[in-house]
Amino acid sequence: MLRNIVALRRVLYDALGHFNTDDGWAMASHLAITALMALFPFLIFATTLASFLGAQAFAQTAVHLVFDTWPEQIAKPIAREVLNVLTVRRSDLLTYGVLLAAYFASNGIEALRTSLNRAYRVTETRGIIYRRVQSLFFVLIATAGFLAISVLLVFAPLLARLAEAHFEWIKPYTGTITLWRYVIASAVIVGGLFSVHYWLPAGKRRFVSLVPGIIFTLAAWLIGSTMFATYLDHFSSYVTTYAGLASIMIAVVFLYIVSAIFILGGEFNAAISRYLEARARVG
Repeated sequence: MLRNIVALRRVLYDALGHFNTDDGWAMASHLAITALMALFPFLIFATTLASFLGAQAFAQTAVHLVFDTWPEQIAKPIAREVLNVLTVRRSDLLTYGVLLAAYFASNGIEALRTSLNRAYRVTETRGIIYRRVQSLFFVLIATAGFLAISVLLVFAPLLARLAEAHFEWIKPYTGTITLWRYVIASAVIVGGLFSVHYWLPAGKRRFVSLVPGIIFTLAAWLIGSTMFATYLDHFSSYVTTYAGLASIMIAVVFLYIVSAIFILGGEFNAAISRYLEARARVG
């Protein structure tokens, strides 16, 4: 027991120390701003593509998947404005505007890559064209995933009736649409975390080695978002300080917290790998 506590202490000290000395706070700021700048282009590109393919209800689904896991005080005003933007009719799928939206959305992926390369302490050796194509591929995969979920939710009532007919115990749960939205949004987050940790940074990692950092990220995200939401409810003066810009400032601060947690998840995995390698050398 004492040995495990000492090991955990060493891992945490290594992760936090490297995060602090390797500009982790500055990288979190960069990632937060880039994520906010990439969010609108991604949703515009994805919604336009979905509308072109006939998925008219995509905007609502995309907004729920992105914002359902945010604290309500932060998500509600932003989600409302995002939905207003996404419901504007567009027919410019193959024009420069939407292609640029896809490019700017891929900048968010590049920011994730840079942050994870630093966290895992690896040097990027892949070419710029490969990296950009991979980032655009991530944008397309995310769009396809959101589109599949949108179609699935359209058929959800039919699937619920079929489930009720065969499984009596499931009836109390099928009517809780909000619960299923949270479940799906959480599954998207977990799948996304595994994907970016596995494929974006340089080098190779075992899939199982990613689990500790992702568990840390999810737990810290839940704790951090809850604490920030409590702060907004009881102590915040953002509205009086920033007036109409309050919702944007709150979103930036929230994304900064989430970005720092995300980078620390990678640092945690890297610290565990370093500790295990040191133990193996000692024998």
